[in-house]
Amino acid sequence: MAQQAQVTEEQARAVAEESRETGWDKPSFAKGLFLGRFPLELIHPFPRPSAADEARTEEFLGRLREFLNTIDGAVIERDAQIPDEYVKGLAELGCFGLKIPAEYGGLNMSQVAYNRALVMVSSVHASLGALLSAHQSIGVPEPLKLAGTEEQKKKFLPRCAAGAISAFLLTEPDVGSDPARLASTATPVDGGAAYELDGVKLWTTNGVVADLLVVMARVPKGDGHRGGISAFVVEADSPGITVERRNKFMGLRGIENGVTRLHKVRVPAENLVGREGDGLKIALTTLNAGRLAIPAMATGAAKWSLKIAREWSRERVQWGRPVGEHEAVASKIAFIAATGYALEAVLELSAQMADEGRNDIRIEAALAKLWSSEVACVIGDELLQIRGGRGYETAESLAARGERAVAVEQLVRDLRINRIFEGSSEIMRLLIAREAVDAHLTAAGDLANPKADLRQKAKAAAGASGFYAKWLPQLVFGEGQRPTAYREFDRLAAHLRFVERCSRKLARNTFYAMARWQAGLEKKQGFLGRIVDIGAELFAMSAACVRAEAQRAAGVTEGYELADAFCQQATLRVEALFAALWTNTDDTDTRLARAVLDDRYTWLEDGILDISEGTGPWIAHWEPGPSTEPGLARRFLTGSALPRT
Repeated sequence: MAQQAQVTEEQARAVAEESRETGWDKPSFAKGLFLGRFPLELIHPFPRPSAADEARTEEFLGRLREFLNTIDGAVIERDAQIPDEYVKGLAELGCFGLKIPAEYGGLNMSQVAYNRALVMVSSVHASLGALLSAHQSIGVPEPLKLAGTEEQKKKFLPRCAAGAISAFLLTEPDVGSDPARLASTATPVDGGAAYELDGVKLWTTNGVVADLLVVMARVPKGDGHRGGISAFVVEADSPGITVERRNKFMGLRGIENGVTRLHKVRVPAENLVGREGDGLKIALTTLNAGRLAIPAMATGAAKWSLKIAREWSRERVQWGRPVGEHEAVASKIAFIAATGYALEAVLELSAQMADEGRNDIRIEAALAKLWSSEVACVIGDELLQIRGGRGYETAESLAARGERAVAVEQLVRDLRINRIFEGSSEIMRLLIAREAVDAHLTAAGDLANPKADLRQKAKAAAGASGFYAKWLPQLVFGEGQRPTAYREFDRLAAHLRFVERCSRKLARNTFYAMARWQAGLEKKQGFLGRIVDIGAELFAMSAACVRAEAQRAAGVTEGYELADAFCQQATLRVEALFAALWTNTDDTDTRLARAVLDDRYTWLEDGILDISEGTGPWIAHWEPGPSTEPGLARRFLTGSALPRT
């Protein structure tokens, strides 16, 4: 097995910095929000697909709906596996090539169309959404579209479009969000004509059944090789690849996710995507639009939750009235409806911005992923509470005693992974914060360098003063203080004025933090996380208002009511987050956590069985062994379930 790279914190930071996109060649609405600007013109009027694209999308979704009505998500949940005929049906519809250009056999659909398809597919079972998004958002198609050669596109994209499933292999047993420690290697052989891959990859979504893999591995530097973490397209049936097990999870029970071992796997040099050392940059660029799969599935869950909440709260009577008429439940229904509206606004806005290509959406996509995954879990939990015991009971159990099989507990389980998928919420906050404070770090220079001496810091301070002398006065007054600003938005204008004021307040607070902590700011993860959460709420409020105005212009007025309610709710959350920026228990929590890790409070664990010894309810006595029936790991590779090219 390849040896895990031993790196310092400084080296890990350097790898992350090297992989970032540092340029800002296009405008960014979200970046403006964090810098105290509110560039409403970048999103208003709410961008919409062309009439031709809209018609083509609706035609495809009609055919997709017709097929999905023939399949049963309960079968996937019961058998913990997506039946071959379901996969074949999706392939025949072209679902595996939705975003692949027509010249390579795909449907060449827009990001908007792709997201709407994911909304619909995931409403049948979340595992179907995971299958398609892992294949198309982060699997072979997207990296090749971004960085592949023409020869690679001609060789692999038609297969992907026809249904050859792909997977993305980055994570390793000891390496998650810190790719600097990546242990898998790609050693040049045959005079550079090929690479030999070695390593173990964990949580390989689609990897158990994939035909094609994108593998991230480290190429040694030297002998004419640039080296570094690199991306390779690998045939999944190559000699030396072993799917060691299929993992099981609390949700997404149909997901084909496992552990894959690569031992002396020979890969032709022409399968290198981009240059050596560009692997992480390709992965991060891929995720700019790829992350939008998460808010698509979150939006689908919100729509379903609203339907169930509406039907049940009207039907269920307690104390002489439907439960939905009681204020305690009414507030939950209002939250689900208003937040569901905002979720769809964020999704549609981000997707259309991705399609148009006029704006840099790296922050918008990351905010959409972070915010949607968090609020969707709250929606699921609120729905479970509305349904009470029936929310906690499985659909199978409900059906067995003659009640409607409403799978709310499954929804809660399936949604939970979205706060971990494609970057955990904690990592997403740090990633977004890094982009949000980029202008400050650039201006501060050596002030933000922990290794700089006093002379260097003094010189940097003089340079930073010029930037802040021009920038800070712009944060004093803005459109948000003019009572007539944004009046075309009618009653929503007050919310947009609030967003504009908060944008400047957000920038001021970031400046105060930079001045106070300088190089230490990067360790203030609680503060940075709240800064990002405020930005996410402001982005969602903006999207909801702009969408509602576009709908009103088209003659649909109900969106105003939903956007107004959402913004009122979000305002309370934003104000609480601002208050917590400087009044919080972060330092106390850090000290307490350190004491816990130092075994200071082990007596708190008295009174339970010693689960560390393998006893107790959370540690089962399973013997390791094969986790899948023979042939499952290749049931799509050797069978006739999928069309071949």
